[in-house]
Formats: sequence, structure tokens, C-alpha cells
Amino acid sequence: MRLNILHTNDIHCNFENFSKLVSKIKGLKNENTIILDAGDFADFKKIELQGTNGIAAVELLEYAGYDAITVGNNETFNGIETLKYMAGKSKIPFLSSNICGLEFNEVNCVKKSTLLNKNGLRILIIGASPDLGPFNELLGYHIKDYIEVIREEIASNNGKYDVCIVLSHLGMDKDKNIAEQLDGIHVIIGGHFHILMDKPEILNGKIIFTSGSYAKNLGVLNLEVSDNKVELLSGENIDTTNCEVCDDIIDILNKNKEKALDELSKPIYAIDTDLWHDVVEENPMTNLLADALEDVFKCDLGLINSGVINGGIRKGNVTLKKILELCPSYLNPTRFEIQGKFIWEALQNSLDTDYCYADGAGPGSRGKYLGKLHVSNAVIEYSGRKIINIFINGEKLNHEKWYSVASSDYLQRGTGYTSLKNNKNVSYNGVYLKDLLREYMAKKEFVNKAFADRWILKQR
Repeated sequence: MRLNILHTNDIHCNFENFSKLVSKIKGLKNENTIILDAGDFADFKKIELQGTNGIAAVELLEYAGYDAITVGNNETFNGIETLKYMAGKSKIPFLSSNICGLEFNEVNCVKKSTLLNKNGLRILIIGASPDLGPFNELLGYHIKDYIEVIREEIASNNGKYDVCIVLSHLGMDKDKNIAEQLDGIHVIIGGHFHILMDKPEILNGKIIFTSGSYAKNLGVLNLEVSDNKVELLSGENIDTTNCEVCDDIIDILNKNKEKALDELSKPIYAIDTDLWHDVVEENPMTNLLADALEDVFKCDLGLINSGVINGGIRKGNVTLKKILELCPSYLNPTRFEIQGKFIWEALQNSLDTDYCYADGAGPGSRGKYLGKLHVSNAVIEYSGRKIINIFINGEKLNHEKWYSVASSDYLQRGTGYTSLKNNKNVSYNGVYLKDLLREYMAKKEFVNKAFADRWILKQR
């Protein structure tokens, strides 16, 4: 019989595009169709998700008629408890065969696999989630070896299925490993690398297909299944950007946005001064975050780029909504050690406005620009576009000395300011930068301190 698979991946809360994609789904869906998502549908940069603990995303998937979603890294970014809440409230199975709790226990309501029956055709769908290294534990879970657990899931369902689909958010390299190393699989629908394939690839008898990102394309696979053999009849990615908007999707978003705004707009405290922000100029908003980082880690130097913050805040009530608007990135406070010469190079580059206005994209970042570097426990003397002196804790910077730095994982990786990647002895804090901003904006002494200049212009 025929099996038609419609699939998406890495939508990242691009819900206006998604509303157009849903219109295409409605036009293509028939009695032989299943609809799947390969993860990173729910990006918690959106107010609608933050204020509803992800339920807005669940309602969108349910309306569109999805049959399963695999857990991508973005589904975990609001913490494991939010993932459990979403999965527990969803009629659609959230799948991951390799995610487990910190004690290697099962994650409540997240299933390793699901069995669908489509007109008598038995379809096994196995989910797989990416390994984020040290960030897994910070988010409250462990990741098991994907080859081992997928093999176990296939074995435990032996004789129960006619078609096996691995719904993967592992990335193309690992999808190919699965195809080469495991038997009993027919189709691998992938995500994570945002690859838009022209056509499906057949590797070791398995069909591999991914559909780009941001809900711009809908993946379509048409299969013929008979006697436990699966034949690819056709496969394509359909551009949906010019499709009509599905008004019902927009209505679901608007209703959830109202709920979220009501929840997130409640005052949590008040501040008595304006905190302004700028991408290129030193500003108290970013200084406050640099001071907070230095205070958390008690390092030689606090260091953060202004691009992780989107703007300033007026005096008066502070709400969670405003905090999320100011600092939407999923970046962790990070401690590392680095030699003075690499700090000097990064700060020197920060005097170049081209660096400040460079693209702020990077893993976990939701900033538009890279931004100027801001410091804590340090003073930088400069003239024109050249640094003259750098003082850390009152002493001149030593180019060969190793300094402890409190920063973010974004800068620790050398994103934008590449010299900073030359570090060692890295450790992470389990909260996000926005959590520090929320905590330290409530501390009047830190607000007052943030207005003290650290970049000092000298005439030569």
C-alpha cells in the first residue's frame, strides 16, 4: 500500500511561515498520510511559549494534525520540567529514545517510540535527540548513545511493524551512521543541521531526507510498502513561502500570546533609574551583566558583549516580559582561563565598529549584533582606535599571564571575538544570562555601579 509522509524540522518558532506550511499540509493530506516533525519546533525565544510553558507549540502541532515530534535541543532549552509538561499535555507523542533523567531514569511522558496504524499498515517511529555535551546536565538530563538505544528499540519491537522511521534531531553525519550501522530501518527523517535536500538520499537501503529550516519547506515522501519492503516512489521539498496563511494558526497564536502577556506582565520588582543600552558605546545595561558575571564566579575579569542584550529599560516596574525581551538568548554564564594577550586582542577588536555590528548569530544566541565588549573589575585606556593600557584589578595586564574570566559560552567558543577561544579549564553555570540580569537588576548597588565607566578615553 501507499504511505505518504509529510515532514518538517527546525521550525524554530517561525510561526507565520508555519501558518503557510499548514495550508499546504491541508491540501496534500489524505487517508494514507502521516505528519512528522524532527525537532526544534519549539524555540523558547517566543513570548507565546515562555508564558504558556510551551503549550502554544503543542496546540499548533495538534491543530496541524502531526502524528509525532522528536525532542530537539530547543525543546529542552526551558528545562526538563517544561519538556515533561509539554509532553504530558500533548495528544501528539514527544519522542526520544536516548534522553533520560539525571539518574538515568525515563523522562516522564517522553516516549522512546510510537506505533501508528495507518489503514492496517504498522509504522514504528523512533525518536533521537542531540548530545549537547556539558549542557545536558545543566538542563537536567543525560543523553545515551543513539546507536545503542535505537538498536534496542528496533529489537523490542521486532515483528510489530511494517515500516520503521527514525525521526532524528542528531544531524546528517549521525543519520548516515544510523543508515550504515543499523538494520530494520527504512526511513530516516532528520534535522538539527538545517540542510535543505534537493531529493532524498538512499544509503545502505535506507531513505534519508531533511527539509531545511524555519518552515520554509515541507518535506514529502511517497512510499510503496509491500512484504516488509519499502520503495521510494518520489520525494521532494515543497517551497511553502508563497502559500496562503492559515488563519486558524494565527488565531491560536494570538490567543496564547494574550495568555502569555497576562502572565509575564506582572511586576516582579521596580528600579529607580533608567538603564540605557547601545551596541557600540559602553552602557550601564551591559556593564550590569558584566558585574553580575564577575560576582557569580569571583574571577579576575568579567567580560560580555553588548549584543546579548537587545535594549535598555526605563525606571519603574520590571516584568518577566521585559527581561525576556531584553535578553532572549539561551547562553550560560561560563568561567574559563585565558592569557592576557588574547584578552587584549579581543578588546582591541571591540574598538572596531565593524566588529560591534557583526552578525550576532551563534549557538544559543538570539542577538542581532555581536556588540562591544564590556568588562568588570577592569579599566581600559584607549586613544582613537588603539588601546594604550588595560588594568585588571588595578594591575597592568600581563600578556603571558593566565587570567580567570567570567563570561558566556558564546564568547568562550570564540564566536565573533575569535581570540577568546584560546582558553582552558572551562566550567558552566546552570542558569542563563537572562536569569542573572533578572537577579542583579534588583540589586541597587549593582545598578549604581553599572554607571561607572570602564573604557577611558585618553588624549595622546
